[in-house]
Amino acid sequence: MGRIIIFTGKGGVGKTSTAAAHAVKAAGEGKKTLIVSTDMAHNLSDLFMKELKEEPVEILGNLDGLEIDSNYEMERYYGTISKAFKNMLTFENRADSEIFDDIVVFPGIEELFSLLKIKELYDSGIYDLIIVDCAPTGETLSLLKFPELLSWYMEKLFPIGKVALKVLRPISRVAFKIEMPDDRAMNDIEKLYVKLGTLQTLLKDRDTCSIRLVTIPEKMVVEETKRNYMYLNLYNFNVDGLYINRIIPEDVDNRFFDQWKQIQSNYLEEIEAVFANIPVYRIKWYEEDINGVKGLERVAADSLDDRNLFRVLKTTVNETFNKTDRGYRLDVYVPLAEKGAFDLFESGTDIIIKIGNFKRNIPIPNSVRKYQMASARLDAGTLSIYFE
Repeated sequence: MGRIIIFTGKGGVGKTSTAAAHAVKAAGEGKKTLIVSTDMAHNLSDLFMKELKEEPVEILGNLDGLEIDSNYEMERYYGTISKAFKNMLTFENRADSEIFDDIVVFPGIEELFSLLKIKELYDSGIYDLIIVDCAPTGETLSLLKFPELLSWYMEKLFPIGKVALKVLRPISRVAFKIEMPDDRAMNDIEKLYVKLGTLQTLLKDRDTCSIRLVTIPEKMVVEETKRNYMYLNLYNFNVDGLYINRIIPEDVDNRFFDQWKQIQSNYLEEIEAVFANIPVYRIKWYEEDINGVKGLERVAADSLDDRNLFRVLKTTVNETFNKTDRGYRLDVYVPLAEKGAFDLFESGTDIIIKIGNFKRNIPIPNSVRKYQMASARLDAGTLSIYFE
């Protein structure tokens, strides 16, 4: 069984160099490794000083690199579906048709095909380890939650939509002069729905996929890292490691850095305390740019000397339903969340948890649906929702 490790964090904290150092180390240990960038502002090519493309390119022995082109992947998977939507409308000129090419794409769906590409490569069995260099925090959260969100909407709408299309297709062609999606397009939608389900399963498989955070000891970054950790747990992803980058070495003897070292020391203590339940690695601030394989080998030798580095370092159970005397209790692990920060809704067959700008739909099992949500409380980072 292969492994997938996803690196994320605030922009500019060194995600790419941290992920790449892991890839170089893994390849050096004999693991067939692929490093993938899903960030639209790709910089793996710059880091390795080698042109990478939309298909894997060999960087060195046992290590391939890939900068995913979401438009290229979307055309592979999505061409028939987008064509079906386009055929539903008529255009006065070519310019209008070309503009529609841009608006026919659902928000977030381009990034979805980046994940589908990763799954395709995982399923191929070529690689022992796939390391993913993700975009900054907000984009990564949108990327990772999108398969579940789109799958949820398709599950609600698809059965009705399929019946409706069969009824409307002949009417629309005659009465409205528009072409409804044909059977081929609908089959592609069905295939996409199935792939979304298997993709969700892969991303949340504790034995296969884990997410690791990269941060630096500065106030704004530390606060964003805390929120990122909370939201990733809300969406039921397994976060099993944290990397603190750009730490000024103690042996730097320069008065200019004395105050900076004290500031960093304070935030290092805070980070170690807040993330005490997952492994934390420290990466020092180097006196020169980290470029090329030699530079990455230096990072690996200095900071990544852990023989368990590529295993799952920590497994967290994020959500469970438990039987109680009066019914059931749903426990959702949301570390660092504050009381009063939640909005809870019961909507049909789902419980909706909203924190800030993020919300999660958790399906209610059949055995629990005859009960109603009665109360909720937050204790030690676990939100308990009672059904009675």
